Amino acid sequence: MEKESKGSCVREFIREKVPDWDDEVVATARFKAFSGQKSDWEPRYLFWRDLILTVARQFNFLIIKPSEIKNQWFYRGGLTPLCLDHVLHLMYTGGDIIRRSDMLDPRSGQLSYMFKKLSNLMGTSKKNPDSLLRDDYIVLACVLQDRAAEVIKCLSLSSWTSSCIITMVKFQNICGGPDEATVILSYLIECGKAKFLSKEKKELLEGVKVSLSATTVPGITSLDYDILHLVWTAEKLQQQLDVIDQRYDVSKQSALVSLKSGNRKTALKHARELKITTESREKVASLFNRVEEVLNAIADAELTKTVSEAIQIGARVMKEHEVNWDQLQDSLQELEASVDIQKQVANAIDSVPSSSIPDDEDIEEEFKKLELELTAGQILDASTSESGVNIATGETVAAVCDDSLSTALSNLKLVEETEKENGNSSHSKRKSKIMEVGIS
Repeated sequence: MEKESKGSCVREFIREKVPDWDDEVVATARFKAFSGQKSDWEPRYLFWRDLILTVARQFNFLIIKPSEIKNQWFYRGGLTPLCLDHVLHLMYTGGDIIRRSDMLDPRSGQLSYMFKKLSNLMGTSKKNPDSLLRDDYIVLACVLQDRAAEVIKCLSLSSWTSSCIITMVKFQNICGGPDEATVILSYLIECGKAKFLSKEKKELLEGVKVSLSATTVPGITSLDYDILHLVWTAEKLQQQLDVIDQRYDVSKQSALVSLKSGNRKTALKHARELKITTESREKVASLFNRVEEVLNAIADAELTKTVSEAIQIGARVMKEHEVNWDQLQDSLQELEASVDIQKQVANAIDSVPSSSIPDDEDIEEEFKKLELELTAGQILDASTSESGVNIATGETVAAVCDDSLSTALSNLKLVEETEKENGNSSHSKRKSKIMEVGIS
């Protein structure tokens, strides 16, 4: 269904772009196969080539099946262009089209990489041009160049260094998917603008080192793999923070609903969940801050020192912060386990009678703040409703500014949210740099 919709949009665009597309006489001449001398059919070839490239750029088609071009883009009244096979072949030999099978696999070894590159240079992959339409996918070179430039521009906007290192997952998100990422990375590697990083460390870590300047990407160093591990760890920690924040919001809303309905037992249970969630967030945020400090120190070193000095400074900073990879991994696993503990606590509270629930001071304080927030919300609703009635009757409305309402409003947010905002204020200045920091 999606393919049919895409083909319909393309055909509509072609009708707008080519005014005489539905002219029977003109269409018959265009759809005929090429024959005779090149000078006889070259204008038609240029028409089809330019139209294919225009459509590809308009809809940002990077990878596509040749059969889609033939049977969907230019399908007209049950007919398809008989010359299209010849057109695609000429575009292929002219470099406008790249077969995906001809492109280098970023994950292949160095020997396979060199063999494929040598094969492409010798032209052995072009011995059977008639099989072009039987290939699964082709890549439009002009779109590939544009997309690669967009990726580098996107990374440059969030990085101030000459090169950056990001995880493969992040690179795929920027490119729009794993298939697009593979094709774009292959192109950048061939241009000398990127290098693929891979390291086994309890689990496979994959990343990309990209040059953000006009120069080629620097060689891979041992520090690059350490930075990749740091960036990967930061991504995992950020995911944990996002999950914790979502859990916090859900628990808070549930607590307020329970409190409003008069269910003190359930509200107290959710208040306890809020406290546990806050403690978990503090652990993750602390580790996250340490990783950020190391990444920022390494990035700053590149701006002020030579490459060798930056490597030494980066190594010393990591040592000073006592960053141990195994410790980071163990802490991450501990944090993941804390999510399960929260569920167990919630289930345990449900099964315990209301009289046996401990009312420690922290939970009671949390509970009182929830009550205060609910009371303040009711006061606001009442004042808003009264103001609306007064306005409707034309009476003069005075602002309500008594001390009790001000005190209630000042305590609307929980302590955990205040801590969250304080943590985020220090994170926001560096968040855009976490995933893309590298050493050239």
